[in-house]
Amino acid sequence: MIERFFPERGICYRTNELVPDRPTLVFVHGVSGSSSAWRPYEARFESQCNVVTYDLRGHGKSVKYARYRDYAIPCFADDLEALLAHLGIGSCVLVAHSFAVLIALAFLRSHQARVRGAVLVSADYDAGRRLSARALNVALAPMALLDWVPFDPPPGVHIDYARHANSGDWNVWRMLADIGNTTWRVYLSCSRQAMTVHADPWLPTIDVPVLLVHGEHDTIFPIDSAKHMARRLPSAELVTLDADHIVVLNRPREVGDAIERFLSRWPRPAASRALRLVTRTAASVHDPEDHDDGHGVTDRADR
Repeated sequence: MIERFFPERGICYRTNELVPDRPTLVFVHGVSGSSSAWRPYEARFESQCNVVTYDLRGHGKSVKYARYRDYAIPCFADDLEALLAHLGIGSCVLVAHSFAVLIALAFLRSHQARVRGAVLVSADYDAGRRLSARALNVALAPMALLDWVPFDPPPGVHIDYARHANSGDWNVWRMLADIGNTTWRVYLSCSRQAMTVHADPWLPTIDVPVLLVHGEHDTIFPIDSAKHMARRLPSAELVTLDADHIVVLNRPREVGDAIERFLSRWPRPAASRALRLVTRTAASVHDPEDHDDGHGVTDRADR
């Protein structure tokens, strides 16, 4: 995997070599996290799939914006579309966790033709519908006023989640590491923006295959959310695990197994058609030497 930076959108991302005859997996992490949450999945899938992981805006090594409105869910979906276009990826399998599921649903609403299938882990479709969320939404109403407060955050990093193995939903040390990296401003902005998504009416219009993976003991997005989505989505399967909300970190083998089974349903020729390198060849995207390739891409090898 090679780490690069996409200046047009201020996004740090990682890819292996994009090969046209392989399925493409695009992994999208949750709020306050970073792409390093997907390192075990990079290792597992990079030999058989094209793999893209990236830091959401405001997260990891990507640019942190000062304005509350820059963390609206459509902004994240637009970033994803821009990154896919930049890499020449015509369609892919989206793998999204938690907050990123809301991004994936927004992306599917506008760009369903770009998605071969979706794996939605610890999913919800309307994070603001519960009474506790509505109360939090009111408490966070002044967030937009922070636009007037100077914001000069330090550069972000990629958290080593091996230090937080098997941490629960509300593990203080992992949360402090994540939020310290993302900043409270970005974290709270994203949290309030998440509550603006009311995706239930869209679910029946999503006709790509969907795999829902959910922990039975999830205390952030309870499993009833995933069960409801499985009923509403036209082509969905629900896999439940004896786990909590942080299944991506705590159950990488089981989640990886579920993804692998999901991919195995498609014959190899169909999977190969999932990748369309429409703007650039694999060779031009993946020069192993650090350089500016003429498209504003700075390469940083990290194998």
